[in-house]
Amino acid sequence: MPTIPVDKEDLFQLLGRSYTTEEFDELCFEFGIELDEDTTEDVKGTNERPQLKIEVPANRYDMLCIEGIAQALNEFLGNSTTPPYKLNPEKPEISLTIKESTLPIRQYAASAILRNIKFDQRSYDSFIALQDKLHTNLCRNRTLVAIGTHDLDTLTPPFTYEALKPEEIKFKPLNQEKEMNGVELMEFYEKDKNIGKYLHIIKDSPVYPVMLDSKRTVASLPPIINSNHSKITLDTKNVWIDVTGTDKTKTEIVINTIVAMFSKYCEIPFEIEPVEIISKFNNESRICPNLKPRETQAEISYINSCLGLDYSGEEISKLLKKMSLDAKPSNESDLLDVKVPITRSDILHQCDIMEDAAISYGYDNLKKTKPKGESLIASALPINKVADILRLASSQSGYSEVMPLTLSSHDENFKFLRQEDDGTKAVLLENPKTIEYQVVRTTLLPGILKTIKENRKHSLPIKVFECGDIVLKDVKLERGAFNQRNWAAIYAGKTSGFEFVQGLLGKIMQTMRTPWLEKPMTDKRRGYWIEEDKDNKTFFPGRGAKVYFRSKEDGEVKEIGQIGVLHPEVMNSFDIPYAASSVEINAEVFL
Repeated sequence: MPTIPVDKEDLFQLLGRSYTTEEFDELCFEFGIELDEDTTEDVKGTNERPQLKIEVPANRYDMLCIEGIAQALNEFLGNSTTPPYKLNPEKPEISLTIKESTLPIRQYAASAILRNIKFDQRSYDSFIALQDKLHTNLCRNRTLVAIGTHDLDTLTPPFTYEALKPEEIKFKPLNQEKEMNGVELMEFYEKDKNIGKYLHIIKDSPVYPVMLDSKRTVASLPPIINSNHSKITLDTKNVWIDVTGTDKTKTEIVINTIVAMFSKYCEIPFEIEPVEIISKFNNESRICPNLKPRETQAEISYINSCLGLDYSGEEISKLLKKMSLDAKPSNESDLLDVKVPITRSDILHQCDIMEDAAISYGYDNLKKTKPKGESLIASALPINKVADILRLASSQSGYSEVMPLTLSSHDENFKFLRQEDDGTKAVLLENPKTIEYQVVRTTLLPGILKTIKENRKHSLPIKVFECGDIVLKDVKLERGAFNQRNWAAIYAGKTSGFEFVQGLLGKIMQTMRTPWLEKPMTDKRRGYWIEEDKDNKTFFPGRGAKVYFRSKEDGEVKEIGQIGVLHPEVMNSFDIPYAASSVEINAEVFL
């Protein structure tokens, strides 16, 4: 969570009163932020001004500066209401055209103008610090979004945003007197500890994004650096803000956050001049920023049930007003119509609205109540009960449980078991960290075999089992895959020990009250049997079988697993110098 240092005296002046450290700490706690440090004692006898270091939630981008913290706390305390942000003029007089050339590198842009702004040193510093905080936080070190701020009076609108070859871009970077092109700029800032860490974002691109005015004067080279030509100072009266990015939503959030926080310093507070954004690559035009509150809904019964209250829609609306949310009962019963201001991009779901209602009501004021309705005492899932029974039966038979990882390499899951990947079973990781973690396992065998490999110097025979989840693809499901609880065991030693794993399977089935069916075609009872499997290459030819299960009398017959002597090539692939037999079944058939 970001920690924001703010001037103590300035903040208390914005809040309309002074607080002791204990009082302000309590206020922060009630609002859901935290006073990390008060430097009053540390700066005594120096010229430094006392600061309060406040820890704010990572998703409250409006509270990354003193202006936002003061506004949020004032609304919480009832000292003020949400500012009336407005556009003037409503129809933009200045435009920013996004050229098609930006598509391959950084295609989104937003813009706005703050007219007749009045900065002093501390508000100017806060303006710069907010940009730095946003760059570090929401903008992911400028990879997603980058901000440029300019003295509008030094530039000639309209503006264009395009991508040019590095050699074609020439300007004086911020605080530099030498003109450079794109290539020279990259070389100049390569070892700079501040700017150098952003060069990689565009350095290898054949074209660089650049912001230009109508005279082709460079305003900025996003996301690297602004031009010294349009540098803002304490004397700047009109600020043009350009925001570029690879994420459209975050680009809009950033422009809204900046204008919301600093439009208060305009001659007419909270008045913002819009810019028309013209996108050449999709022939669209829009007015930026969009100050219209976002409309959503929340269920009154949901909020009451979560908080243990019995409030009406009007009463909940009053609570939400303290959190900057404009709410009122909907025409539909049990619903609230909620308007979310541009400062609250963290509101994504009605649970966020419920949380704000809880903060406004006060967590300390919530009464301890017992849950209503049916008993909520926790109990094990049925499949976990089955798994525990299988574990107990296996251990009683002299087998040791292992718990390997659920991820494996692609070769271990397929090639080492002499299987082919047809693309219909295994879930692949898009960005695996190492070659060992490429797929989610579709069988328990690789993990058990790797465990035996690491313990192959132990005394023989090695008898181990696992009861755990595998993951299989299913395109019919919304998530595209499902978990399945399997049970598997391996006997490894000087002989294959097939009779031992078959005996263990019999023990498991006996424990689950599932009899062996000698003649399954005529005996229609619930039970299990095995049939030779000639196609499974994991097993030695003629030594592999499928396990079949009938869940009830005259019920559907299912193939639930495999049993057999593992092929010598399988053992060699896992560097195991012994013979072995394995059995694996789907444990969920016993539910």
